[in-house]
Amino acid sequence: MAVRAQKGVLSARRRRARSRLLLQALAAAVAVALALAALFGAVFAGSPSRIPAGVTIAGVSVGGMTPSAAQKLLERRAAALENVPVTFFSGSKRWKVTPHRLGVEADWAAAVHAARRQGEGLGPLRGFQRVRVRVFGADIAPPAQVYEPALEYQLGQIATELDQPNREAAIVLNGLKPVLVEGQSGRKLNSDRAAATMVAALVSLSRAETPLPVEVERVTVTAADLQPVLAQTRRALSAPIRLELAKTWWRLRQPRIAELLALPHDGSRELAIGGPRAEAWFERFGRRVGRPPTDAGFRSTSNGGVVITPSSDGLKLDAAATSREILAAALAPGVRRVGDVVVAKLSPELTTEKARGLRIRRVLASYSTYYSGTADRIQNLQLAVKLLDGSLVAPGGTFSLNEAVGPRSIERGFRSAPVIIGDEYEEDVGGGVSQVATTVFNAAWEAGVKVLERNPHSLYISRYQLGRDATVNYPDLDLKFRNDTGKWMVVLGASGSNGIAITLAGTPTGRRVVSEAGPLVVTGKPPVKRVKDPTLTVGTEVVEELGSSPQSVTVTRTVYNKDGSVLYDETWRTNYRGEKRVLRVGTKKKDEPKPPTTSTPTTITTTPTTPTTPKPPPPPPPPPKP
Repeated sequence: MAVRAQKGVLSARRRRARSRLLLQALAAAVAVALALAALFGAVFAGSPSRIPAGVTIAGVSVGGMTPSAAQKLLERRAAALENVPVTFFSGSKRWKVTPHRLGVEADWAAAVHAARRQGEGLGPLRGFQRVRVRVFGADIAPPAQVYEPALEYQLGQIATELDQPNREAAIVLNGLKPVLVEGQSGRKLNSDRAAATMVAALVSLSRAETPLPVEVERVTVTAADLQPVLAQTRRALSAPIRLELAKTWWRLRQPRIAELLALPHDGSRELAIGGPRAEAWFERFGRRVGRPPTDAGFRSTSNGGVVITPSSDGLKLDAAATSREILAAALAPGVRRVGDVVVAKLSPELTTEKARGLRIRRVLASYSTYYSGTADRIQNLQLAVKLLDGSLVAPGGTFSLNEAVGPRSIERGFRSAPVIIGDEYEEDVGGGVSQVATTVFNAAWEAGVKVLERNPHSLYISRYQLGRDATVNYPDLDLKFRNDTGKWMVVLGASGSNGIAITLAGTPTGRRVVSEAGPLVVTGKPPVKRVKDPTLTVGTEVVEELGSSPQSVTVTRTVYNKDGSVLYDETWRTNYRGEKRVLRVGTKKKDEPKPPTTSTPTTITTTPTTPTTPKPPPPPPPPPKP
């Protein structure tokens, strides 16, 4: 056992000795390699003041040159090429562009500095860097400036000539014959990449033709994709179709069907009904098929009762659903090519049932006024009455004539007619509507309801009941009354051959109205308006219009309830302005009388008669008036 232990110790010592020898050999090899590498780097390190061999700037070799020499060479070459164009191309199209046109300027100093850095490093490391550049090369693109607006304009010009949108396969009609049109790929200039390409090529000191980056836009729908749709189109145009609505029907012949079809185009793959011509046809057809709903109405009778005119539903064409029916009929196999006209029911706002529920049964009051004035004024009266006819007033609600009639404008059918503005008659759109206001005011007066707003005319109008006229002006002057009956009311308007009538109807209230008008009192002299007249002499006055005096009247209204108690006891005082007395005042100067002439007697002799004194000169003209 002792012998075995001794042998193990000897083996371990031998292994340690071999390891030391191996490490020493490896260290020696590394030292030799490092020495050789240092020697290699030192040999190829070259001078740090020169650009490494293998370096090019903008395609020009500058290896081994000093930075200053390289910069001068590059600037000289660039100046020589400033007006020499580079040809850019895509396919068969060519564009020639010079650096000067786009304001391209290279920073050659920065480029030389970047080239010099390709071989930088300490001692042997610089040598290895330069060996790498010598073997693999290094091309430096100089930084450059460009005039952006000029570049964008140039790219826009190129894109205008080059870009071509892709054209998807489509179906078109040649008369009534469907034709398949092949698709075609498009192309589009990549503006961002093209800008970089152009600047780089113009900075380069080479004038080689340069391709522009163009993207191809491929079609997504081919002619093969549309073959089934082509067959459908032929079937759709093979014969007329019939549209039915209840007992009414319409025949659509092939030219009309062709007008309604939306054929596949711009990437679509289906046959449909649509397009501007289809929309126009559906609009026309909708007017023939549809009708507006009619609200229930109210009409007074000669005995003071009220009857309800029934409501009716309206119809509206469902264009989308009818389009589907037309397409299905056009594509139907066999000879039965029939589709339905689809309509939607439109309900009125006020149905007959709702109108009955309002319990409007009797006339509360009615008032009429006669036409006067021009045809345009009468047109305004009739239009305003039509607009307010049927206005419902809820219990406790307020009727406003301006809200019921709305703005008075040419677009709404009103015309220009005489109106009172201030204290004079003038022309304005909607003239005459104040007569409607007067008629409504008196109907409300006689019905015994509360009048909330009434504005009298500024001038007295004798054809209206004394002190009970009213005027309106949209939107500031209005006529308003409150429905204080506790039940629904309706304002009815009618126009006949000689005047208009306003009726208030609702649930009988049993009210009694007693009115009394005082005398019309003159409160002053007519205002005078003097108008200069150059045809009349100074001091002459001619009455053009007599005018009228300002006047005032007081009217009372007492409203009694059904039990005899007083509901309202009102006094209405109305002041009217006077109409102007118009005088024409002369401004023409009076003629000055001529002075008498004198002469001396003459003696009749055989000699000619001569005056004994000379004729005096005419008097001087009077001095001008300041």
